Amino acid sequence: MGSAPPVADTSFVAVLIAVVVVAIAFDFINGFHDAANAIATVVSTGVLHVRTAVIIAGIFNFVGAMTGTAVAKTIAAGFADAEVVTQTVVLSALIGACIWNLLTWWWGIPSSSSHALIGGLAGAVVAHAGVSAFKWSTLKQKVLIPLVASPAIGFVVAFFVMIGLLWIVRRMRPSTVHKGSRRLQLVSACAMAFSHGSNDAQKSMGVITLALAAYTARGGALPAWSLPHKAGEVPTWVILACATAIALGTMAGGKKIIKTMGTKIIKISPLQGFAAETAGTLVILAASKLGIPVSTTHCINACIMGVGASKRVSAVRWGVAGNIVIAWVLTVPLSAAVAYLTLVALRAVGL
Repeated sequence: MGSAPPVADTSFVAVLIAVVVVAIAFDFINGFHDAANAIATVVSTGVLHVRTAVIIAGIFNFVGAMTGTAVAKTIAAGFADAEVVTQTVVLSALIGACIWNLLTWWWGIPSSSSHALIGGLAGAVVAHAGVSAFKWSTLKQKVLIPLVASPAIGFVVAFFVMIGLLWIVRRMRPSTVHKGSRRLQLVSACAMAFSHGSNDAQKSMGVITLALAAYTARGGALPAWSLPHKAGEVPTWVILACATAIALGTMAGGKKIIKTMGTKIIKISPLQGFAAETAGTLVILAASKLGIPVSTTHCINACIMGVGASKRVSAVRWGVAGNIVIAWVLTVPLSAAVAYLTLVALRAVGL
């Protein structure tokens, strides 16, 4: 760290500010794009109107984002060392992720904001410092394995939660089940929004922390209040900014994706919605505790498929599900490609 030449404050501070602004914008887009994760089922079943649902989800996103930083630490230090990362690299990663998120939102495809960000980081780091500069082992352990495992676990958990619920209510009157499950779904939707904030908001926290570490590693000076109190921690202002951004983004909502998740995969009942959200919450909270930047989108989609399959396999519209899986597979490489090209373009203009 001491051997790095001092940075030119004016230009590098400007790029650092741009990184922070774009990271917060990404968090807002993440909330906007992923609003459906928490509320698609509660809206599609008619338990809440979409406007009420996104406000409640935004509040619980904020609360969830304030509960930990394990995922942020993985993003900040797990994929690349601060010494090989520049502000332009981080900016390129964010732009690549934002572009992919906006494209999939426009197409109404529930892709992963988490994987878009990590793919963008991979592409930008490789473009800047070569293939060896990116920690591919972390990508395998923290992204690729969970990419397969978390939806599979979510599917299985949701399947058996639904089977268990059907067994519990088997002798109850349908009207009683319907009324009770609508109330339960309010609780599960709030829990799902909480878990979404606990995982997804931390991605931008990690990126900003990485940018701050990269800046100081190159001799840049920053006010004491803007830096973490201890090495490896996320500054308080970063936590608050990202929690607020994802909450506001969620409140803005993403109706196209809500429609895809809530009606196109399978038409669900309130009881099925409760089962899917409960299973998704359990998987995501476990990942947040372990510091794994899991895709909340993948989890809740798989859980919706799981509750549908518990009724009958044909209840799931597998054609729509197949298109979603294709988007899952393409997210990391395509966002990496966009970030790679973005870095090349930014270098061409002198950044």
